[in-house]
Amino acid sequence: MRTSLFFKQQRLRRIFRILVFPLLFTFITQPLAYAQYSNLPTLGDTARGELSPLMEYKIGVEIMRRIQMDPDYIEDEVISEYLNNIGHKLVNATPDVRGETGNDFHFFALRDQTLNAFALPGGFIGVHTGLLLAAQSESELASVLSHEIGHVSQRHIARMIGNQKQDMLIPIAALVLAAIAGAAKQTDAAGALVMGGQGLAVQKQLNFNRDAEREADRVGFLILKNAGFDTNGMVLFFERLQRANRHYGEGFSAYLRTHPLTSERIADVEARVRSESYRQHADSPDFYYVRIRAELLQDESAKGMETAAANFQEMIKIGSRLPASAGYYGQALLALKQNDTMKAASLLQEAKKLVGDKAAQASLALISTSIDIKIAGRQPAEAAREALTALSRFPASRALSHRYAGALYHAGNYDGAAQYLRKQAQLYRSDPMVHGMLAKVYGAQEKIALMHIELAESYSLSGGLSAALEQLSLARQAPDVTFYDHSIIDAKEREWQAQRLEEMQGK
Repeated sequence: MRTSLFFKQQRLRRIFRILVFPLLFTFITQPLAYAQYSNLPTLGDTARGELSPLMEYKIGVEIMRRIQMDPDYIEDEVISEYLNNIGHKLVNATPDVRGETGNDFHFFALRDQTLNAFALPGGFIGVHTGLLLAAQSESELASVLSHEIGHVSQRHIARMIGNQKQDMLIPIAALVLAAIAGAAKQTDAAGALVMGGQGLAVQKQLNFNRDAEREADRVGFLILKNAGFDTNGMVLFFERLQRANRHYGEGFSAYLRTHPLTSERIADVEARVRSESYRQHADSPDFYYVRIRAELLQDESAKGMETAAANFQEMIKIGSRLPASAGYYGQALLALKQNDTMKAASLLQEAKKLVGDKAAQASLALISTSIDIKIAGRQPAEAAREALTALSRFPASRALSHRYAGALYHAGNYDGAAQYLRKQAQLYRSDPMVHGMLAKVYGAQEKIALMHIELAESYSLSGGLSAALEQLSLARQAPDVTFYDHSIIDAKEREWQAQRLEEMQGK
């Protein structure tokens, strides 16, 4: 009985992610009768055509705020930085995909076993851990990202919303509401309502999407080629999708439901591959290490850890150089989770040996884990030195920057940590972790007002406006609050109260 309920819950979650996110952009055009269920900005008259780029980006930001509050949003900096490095390599190779507003792209991961990826308005692209684990090469993963970049660059989402007709809005809104009810109540009736509420609306959207998919394939292929990846990776991934769907069914067909795949599409991409000269792309070690981290995050239960440990041992036993190194890396992460830092350091050294010094020094995953082991092993001074050395090679790395600040804090160098974090806060104003770490440092220095101000900034950037305003109130009452602090508190309070009011009104 409990097992059956678990699978029903998982199915409802899949329905929400597979159907609701792609259709959410239609739901938010519904008149105010549905405004109570959404804080997203209203779009006004869509009869004129597609969304403006500015409104499209604003919607994407609002959706991302919600996603970031989901427990399944993965905050692992190594995974996030790796996805963004690959994604920005693709975007930078074909700058025109940024469009008329020049908006940047942001790539993120979600904890979900289904094989899926999706694009949100404004250049936000999500990847499920299941897809990360299913991709067998960096070029396959890059082909998925390039395809999603193609959707954004061609403004398929904006065009979809602009071209929706009123007869599609009610069934799609019903689908959204039923999925939300199903997630909350976990009832079979809600699930039946979800599946029964699709009707003609979903079929119409899928028909539209097939044209969009072919266009995204063409644009994605060009992006993949320009960035130097193996374009055959797109064909291989399509074929993998088909085989997985045929053999494993629903759990693996998520990508196919939101990205309808036809033999015509596969043939078209194959023809494009044949017309190009073969280009080999060597996978980076971090491709393997990131997949290890995704596997551990995907199922954090005791059984999940046991299964992962067996997989890592098998990789070491029968794997070639990179898979074996990844196996040792996985074992090092497991040892670190168990707080056995000596064992973790030894296993990490084995992983480094297999790839060599040059590759190890270029691996964000290996360096970050080495720093984590030193901090956990109460060697913060050594961790700080290693992080600082690595930052000289990767000055823009957020993962290394955060670890350097953390090492300074654990070493008791609060003044150094505060000075460094203040500079980072000026450079990266939208990084909530920087403000959260700075608050922790101020707390250690007993600077109470500044601590609450930085906590407020961190909560605001994470979408928690109410919590942010509460922190401002605490800052105002702090015994060490200054006149200058009061001016900052007043300005931020006015800004955030206006923002919260706007969200409540659904504007």
